[in-house]
Amino acid sequence: MNELNKKLNQFFGGKVVRKDLTNIVKGNAIVPTYVLEYLLGQYCATDDEETINEGVETVKNIISKHFVHRDEAQIVKSTVREKGSHRIIDKVSVRLNDKKDQYEASFVNLGLNRIPIADSIIKEHQKLLSSGVWCILTLGYFVSDEKDSTPWIIENLKPIQIANIDVEEYKEVRKNFTKDEWINVLMQSIGLNPSEFTDRSKLIQLARLIPFVENNYNLIELGPKGTGKSHIFSEMSPHGILISGGEVSKAKLFVNNSTGEIGLVGYWDVVAYDEFAGKTKKADRGLVDIMKNYMANKSFSRGTQVYGASASMVFVGNTDHTVPYMLKHSDLFDALPKDYYDTAFLDRIHAYLAGWEVQKLRNEMFTKDYGFIVDYLAEVLKELRKEDKSNEFSKYFELSNSITTRDKTSIAKTFSGLVKVIYPNGEYSEAEAKELLEFAIENRMRVKQQLQKMDETFEEVDFSYVIKSSGKKTTVETLEVLEHIKPLVTESNEPDKESESTQVPTQSVPKETQFIIRDNQTGISYEKLFGDYLIDFTDVKVIDPFIRLPYQLRNFMEFAKLISEKKDKEGEVNLHLITNNNEDYIQDAKDAFQSMVYSLESLGILFTYEFDANIHDRSIIMDNGWKIVLGRGLDIWQKTGGWYDISEYVQEQRLCKACEVTYLKN
Repeated sequence: MNELNKKLNQFFGGKVVRKDLTNIVKGNAIVPTYVLEYLLGQYCATDDEETINEGVETVKNIISKHFVHRDEAQIVKSTVREKGSHRIIDKVSVRLNDKKDQYEASFVNLGLNRIPIADSIIKEHQKLLSSGVWCILTLGYFVSDEKDSTPWIIENLKPIQIANIDVEEYKEVRKNFTKDEWINVLMQSIGLNPSEFTDRSKLIQLARLIPFVENNYNLIELGPKGTGKSHIFSEMSPHGILISGGEVSKAKLFVNNSTGEIGLVGYWDVVAYDEFAGKTKKADRGLVDIMKNYMANKSFSRGTQVYGASASMVFVGNTDHTVPYMLKHSDLFDALPKDYYDTAFLDRIHAYLAGWEVQKLRNEMFTKDYGFIVDYLAEVLKELRKEDKSNEFSKYFELSNSITTRDKTSIAKTFSGLVKVIYPNGEYSEAEAKELLEFAIENRMRVKQQLQKMDETFEEVDFSYVIKSSGKKTTVETLEVLEHIKPLVTESNEPDKESESTQVPTQSVPKETQFIIRDNQTGISYEKLFGDYLIDFTDVKVIDPFIRLPYQLRNFMEFAKLISEKKDKEGEVNLHLITNNNEDYIQDAKDAFQSMVYSLESLGILFTYEFDANIHDRSIIMDNGWKIVLGRGLDIWQKTGGWYDISEYVQEQRLCKACEVTYLKN
């Protein structure tokens, strides 16, 4: 068991579960993760292997005997009739029958409708009055002589959710984890393997939790299919509901005028709209108008009544075009239905998550390690909704005066949500706050930039801020604008902080400067990074301790290919590699390098190598007087999707890891 798993079991014993168990017990049951983990939490919340195995079998039996599959509904009904009563797991919704003056339940999978349910159960669990809640209940069967009576009886019922969580204990125990450890804990808790994600990619994933922890938070995420945009909103919490964007009505969402019944925003912390995009989809303009008012003012009116609610709104959907295409020919809201393609509506969005930065989910991206039982985490996040951290960034930073009140509110709410998710105990440094603030600014900035493209009456905003401790002004830019709109023209000849840039280098004359590559940045290639510095050279030394894994060896060969293209066609170049490796694998590395020697010789590259266990720095040193200091060595890209992913063959298509490249003239 790794160290993080040990710490989790040490400090959160009974509240964590091994995440691969969910798939083991799920089988063909169409049931949310939080339902399964609720059961796993009863029997498998331990690190004892024998107890886990016994618990898995117990949960499998519970699912087998008590979970209602739609195609087995008649068998379950028969079992209840034969036994007199039977415990089942099903999704239950309740409506008031005003003619009979009684509440009546409907069972989604069992197919039973209008089954009387006690008033006391409804008073205790009002969410049953919405679109349905997963429950464990005992259903009885008793035939009565009374006319029009039903034989079905709900003997007892309990919604599936953990009770009695201690938020103060959660905050206190958080102190035993570093920032990186805690972020990895949260990633594992939502089922993902943190080692497959960069820091920025992790932040994007965790930003999906903000609506659960922040009241009245409006989030949109548009991107390619298969990136898990809607998963959290359907699987991870009993306090969120995922609905199809095309199935929304004023009555369902807000209030039914004919019955006075409150809609979804009155019962759920998060209302998420799946498949929200689609230009041909139609929406009720009246609904859009009510949504605009609600998203801005936390209230809505129907008839003569004004209602308030705290539900957050989330909109997820697929884009129709690539980001460069949208930036050039339309905007990043291009895929939305006509009725929602409304600047007044979109201006209410607090954050636009860049869904195109999220890689399509592969098997290795799911975790087999421990994480919080998602229902436990969901209850903690619900409690943290009561806290307001939106002004905390101001102890370190001051936003530009040109940022509007709506922009500031958006930035503050995103910052507040991330603080509650990552630093629930309120302890974080200026540097850690800076990371969250810039992420919050960027996601609001993305909204505002698109609004300016859609409507020229929206003024351009200076999304900068001042660091109070130093007085330094810092400008933020969205990653897609840096990649596709603003080319770099480097004027500085000094490699100081003032010459840092996150834009793709395009200068043709080599200069002393520093280049910052951001997580998930694309458009980067060895040609763009090193091509202008590979002039008038005959000797190149690469110092990189990590040239050992297959993709790292691929990177080195791609660098060697660039050298072959830049060298004198008739001449020869000496390429020397200083690297390191584990004793167990050093022979494999020697075999690989020896193959390279023979291969590169035909290109006029005389390749040599050595192993040095003491090297840590990474750099490229050339006999033309240039030294390029590499923060991550040649390993600047994230893993590709494999042979059938075009990024495996085109460097500019690969997502980068955050690093720095510094150019020095010896």
